[in-house]
Amino acid sequence: MIDRTAGEGPGAYELLAKGRELLRSGHPHQAAMVLGRAKLLEPEKASIREALGRALYLSGWTLRARREFAKAVQIDPVNDYAHFALGLSCSKTGQRTRAIAHLKLAVVMRPGAEEYRRALAGVSG
Repeated sequence: MIDRTAGEGPGAYELLAKGRELLRSGHPHQAAMVLGRAKLLEPEKASIREALGRALYLSGWTLRARREFAKAVQIDPVNDYAHFALGLSCSKTGQRTRAIAHLKLAVVMRPGAEEYRRALAGVSG
């Protein structure tokens, strides 16, 4: 955790909230910029890595998104969405075997998520 004095600008939590709002309102490029700043403040926060990965993925930067999702999974191995998103990113970057493994984990972690099942079926063929 970085100790900050007043007046230095928004903290990681505020940047994360702003980045999520930008994602919800359909502005992934702007979200990626804001969330990148949050990552600099809190590089070991899985929630920031996951949100940054989403922003990058939606902006078309799949390889960079894959790296962020992989870090989110490393930090928080039971994050089903991070496994799901990592699986999608791996699939788009040609890592089919790795994609299937992460999508299977996501399905096991959250069996009721139809989106996860559909993604796994699409990659598994």
